[in-house]
Amino acid sequence: MAGMFGKIFVGIYVEIKRSDGRIHQAMVTSLHEDNESVTVEWIENGDTKGKEIDLESIFALNPDVAPDEEIPQSPETPLPPSSVAKTSKVPKVLNCWSVCSSAAAVGTTRARPSQHSQAAEPPPPAITPQPALNQALIQQQNARRKSNCVKEVEKLQEKREKRRLQQQELREKRAQEVDVNLPNYEIMCMIRDFRASLDYRPLTTNDMIEEHRICVCVRARPLNKKELTVKDLDVITIPSKDVVMVHEPKQKVDLTRYLENQTFRFDYAFDENSTNEMVYRFTAQPLVETIFERGMATCFAYGQTGSGKTHTMGGDFSGKNQDCSKGIYALSARDVFLMLKKPNYKKLDLQVFATFFEIYSGKVFDLLNRKAKLRVLEDGKQQVQVVGLQEREVKCTEDVLKLIEVGNSCRTSGQTSANAHSSRSHAVFQIILRRRGKMHGKFSLIDLAGNERGADTSSADRQTRLEGAEINKSLLALKECIRALGRNKPHTPFRASKLTQVLRDSFIGENSRTCMIATISPGMASCENTLNTLRYANRVKELTVDSAAVMESHQGGHINQLEVLEAQWGVGSSPQRDDLKLLCEQNEEEVSPQLFTFHEAVSQLVEMEEQVLEDHRVVFQESIRWLEDEKVLLEMTEEVDYDVESYATQLEQILDQKIDILTELRDKVKSFRCTLQEEEQASKQITPKRPRAL
Repeated sequence: MAGMFGKIFVGIYVEIKRSDGRIHQAMVTSLHEDNESVTVEWIENGDTKGKEIDLESIFALNPDVAPDEEIPQSPETPLPPSSVAKTSKVPKVLNCWSVCSSAAAVGTTRARPSQHSQAAEPPPPAITPQPALNQALIQQQNARRKSNCVKEVEKLQEKREKRRLQQQELREKRAQEVDVNLPNYEIMCMIRDFRASLDYRPLTTNDMIEEHRICVCVRARPLNKKELTVKDLDVITIPSKDVVMVHEPKQKVDLTRYLENQTFRFDYAFDENSTNEMVYRFTAQPLVETIFERGMATCFAYGQTGSGKTHTMGGDFSGKNQDCSKGIYALSARDVFLMLKKPNYKKLDLQVFATFFEIYSGKVFDLLNRKAKLRVLEDGKQQVQVVGLQEREVKCTEDVLKLIEVGNSCRTSGQTSANAHSSRSHAVFQIILRRRGKMHGKFSLIDLAGNERGADTSSADRQTRLEGAEINKSLLALKECIRALGRNKPHTPFRASKLTQVLRDSFIGENSRTCMIATISPGMASCENTLNTLRYANRVKELTVDSAAVMESHQGGHINQLEVLEAQWGVGSSPQRDDLKLLCEQNEEEVSPQLFTFHEAVSQLVEMEEQVLEDHRVVFQESIRWLEDEKVLLEMTEEVDYDVESYATQLEQILDQKIDILTELRDKVKSFRCTLQEEEQASKQITPKRPRAL
């Protein structure tokens, strides 16, 4: 019976439950009668996987293949008493086989009548040969007992085989259309074959929007014109609503090429067909209500240059023309004004303001005030204030669009290999709700600088080094601040960078929510940067932590950390330096001690630069006053009987003041030049560490 069971049962697809709770289809490959279990196999990430599952679990998830309660008897075929007495829970196919086998046994054991009785009794009716009878009974029982579910399974198998044949024909057709002389033709075929084995279930507008305090998602753009021109390969696959796969080409020692398919899981995954509206629906839109509930919300786009960050946040670009109405900036503003009209918020009498500034090389510039340089200070209440930042009141979405156009027109950008107009700064657009002048809620929307520029910290060009150092440090600080928000850590290292410093209230507030949109380029040439982006996003989302670790951190773990850091990184005294040390310690797999020294030198350089510039402005203002005083003295000497003693005394006082102030400024400039040399020396000693593979 087990053999017949295997022929019928083996090869069908059933639902199975994984140890992590996932339920998916797998094919039954063998039956184990001794322990009443089956072996199932399925394809995952290009590899065939399998496990042994007991029959009870299979029947629980697949009632269509579950056994009958008892063996129904056929009135047409008598069974021996021993067979009739036995009833057991076996599948329908076994019941059928039992009936047929018993009928065959009865036919073969009937006694042949003797010759004496043969004349007295009429001849027996013609009997169908036993093999034909068995076959007829089997067909009759199968036709009678085959359930609709079994028929559906057979239909699914037929459709699956038909689909596989169609996919095979399509692959062969595509292979004929593609030039086999392409340098990456072999890799392209591997990717196509792998994708053909996947079951695609992409994100749709019908999917539910889940509520997350920290939401991390990924968006892949289509291949652009430049990538299509050089025939770059698309190495990104998004088979489902929360999975991203990267097909990284590898090469063995014998030069054989193969694929390493790396899989990442996030809250949402948007493929190349997703629009800005759809991305907004699952990312920033759920955060709009937060600011009306007296909360702080942050949404930022992160990725390499040319991966689609500015397109996602700012809108569609066509050369120098920009359609701001399709970006997350404008879509968020649209919903804010719609929310204001709701009765429960209309009565609050809220006003809407907007700011737009950029952070470049550790400096803050107002994009709505002719790029005026701003200062970031902490007031007596330890609240961070961006001194001089202009807030513009906005009445409708059109007002917001005008501000976005003005700000983007003067944002710092430069040409790179990936983009003719690469964003070299972090652009921060804020929508602020005020009630009677007081802050009610704030939504910060951030277009971050390209992450690949952060790796360039050893360039011979100092300006490029400073750019890269600030980007690298701010991205590390942003990640750690978000992780601290998710883990409720007692200390948030927001002072480690200007970016996290100006966003302090978004990380400290109790009612704070954050969304990260990691944008990735699909081309094989961008594979390394794409993996770095996904690893960064994956570490941001690592929020599961055991309660013991949380309790330890709340019981003064931060103080012990700093004590350890004092010995490891050197003596520090300022809050900025302490946060920088903590940041480097938490990312020791990426930050070497030499890189920490370089970041420290850059921070000191930026700080001293601000001091020198401020002192220079003071000296300049004093020089104007000195000129006026000296002019008065010279006019006094034109008189015939001017007071020579008074003239000499006043001139000496002016010169003493000049000497003191100019000497102090000269000493600071000398120290500043020494800091420049230290930064250059530190940049030559950098030995950065690569992120650990996930």
